[in-house]
Amino acid sequence: MRLLKGTLDILVLKTLSWSAKHGVEIITWLEERSGGQLAVDDGALYQALHRLEERGMVAADWGVTANNRRARYYRLTATGRTYLRAESSSLMNYAQTLLTILGSRPGHG
Repeated sequence: MRLLKGTLDILVLKTLSWSAKHGVEIITWLEERSGGQLAVDDGALYQALHRLEERGMVAADWGVTANNRRARYYRLTATGRTYLRAESSSLMNYAQTLLTILGSRPGHG
């Protein structure tokens, strides 16, 4: 399943709300939580991370992975956490509205 335009940023922020992660961990977390339904492109992920970093929503530090490789670990900032709360609420309301409309039957309402 492809991601809807504009949703990757919020999904990345949600992923980082639990702990700092490097790119592969972010992709793995999203794929696991979606039951394998979402496929996240590496290029799109790193574009989103750079965009979020420029906006001050994530910060990055170099670290070492479990495989003893150097990687950038991204973490949520206070600005990112505030944005995540607001956008999550908005997206959930929107999704609920879509479910209501798509689940309606002719002649009802």
